[in-house]
Amino acid sequence: MSQLYNQICRFDCLYQAFTRARRGKRHQESVAHFEKNLEIELFQLQDELVSHTYRPGPYRSFYRTEAKRRLISAAPFRDRVVHHALISVLEPMFERRFIFDSYANRAGKGTHKALDRCTQFLRAHEYVLACDVRQFFPSIDHQVLRAQLRRIVPHTDALELIDCILANGNGVLDEEYQMQWFPGDDLFALNRPRGLPLGNLTSQFWANVYLNDLDHFIKRSLKCRGYVRYVDDFLLFHSDKKVLQNWRATLIEFLQGLRLTIHENAAQVRPCRQGITFLGFIVFPDHRRLKNARGYAFNRKIKHLLLAYERGEIEQEKISASVRGWIAHCEHGDTWGLRRAMLKKIVA
Repeated sequence: MSQLYNQICRFDCLYQAFTRARRGKRHQESVAHFEKNLEIELFQLQDELVSHTYRPGPYRSFYRTEAKRRLISAAPFRDRVVHHALISVLEPMFERRFIFDSYANRAGKGTHKALDRCTQFLRAHEYVLACDVRQFFPSIDHQVLRAQLRRIVPHTDALELIDCILANGNGVLDEEYQMQWFPGDDLFALNRPRGLPLGNLTSQFWANVYLNDLDHFIKRSLKCRGYVRYVDDFLLFHSDKKVLQNWRATLIEFLQGLRLTIHENAAQVRPCRQGITFLGFIVFPDHRRLKNARGYAFNRKIKHLLLAYERGEIEQEKISASVRGWIAHCEHGDTWGLRRAMLKKIVA
């Protein structure tokens, strides 16, 4: 057993993984059952990992429609513990290889710092090119991802565990994927394993691994100084419009190597002074506005929560927590009037 894999299998690593996996979910029946028999469950997981008999369970899938309709696939809780153990060991190996301006699912980063960086670049440049990947999570190609992981993770037993988790998610997002053909493809390309289930810690981490090559291409080959990425949304800034137009064509070609495409019609160069839609806000050089759709979505959510409270299905604290979270997010934009109007509705 390699030293890396031994770290994943250690009891203290699995215990710490359990504490991270249960955060905010202690009320769930599966979490409570696991915690009730904690030592037995963790020793059982450890034995399965050490003996290479561990097999993930089936996903539970459901749709969420808060901002846009997404298929969420939840792994069984014991599998989430394994995901946390694996990523806790892999993350330091990759973190030093990630660029500074990648902001999703990383300690000390997040949406608000990405928005601040966007504002900084809007003030420093004349033009911006905004891109987002079409069908990103359903499109992630397992063969490409495995090759990327193998460059950094040389340990066979750790790769076997990664392959096991990847294979378990194969096909989960098939109905969300519209086939894209790339140069050199034959009919067998239809059967390429692809897709990372939304809702997994491993999927969030591997998404950053998958686009790390893009990040370095933009920074090193294109030498773009103004660049921000959050998951599959990324912005390039420059004061020469033609440079960004040339980069756009180059990026489309580069992404073919990752078997990805962008929304080309939406990916147009525009003046920074006009602002850019990014992470739920419309960001201008001197202010930010919340997207109307986000305000409407929260309004609908609160109505549903209030009705559930009136029926006795939830506690008042759940409504308060949702409002506090929304206000904390909105405070990063010029939204005082919107917040006041929304709170008046709730109080009334």
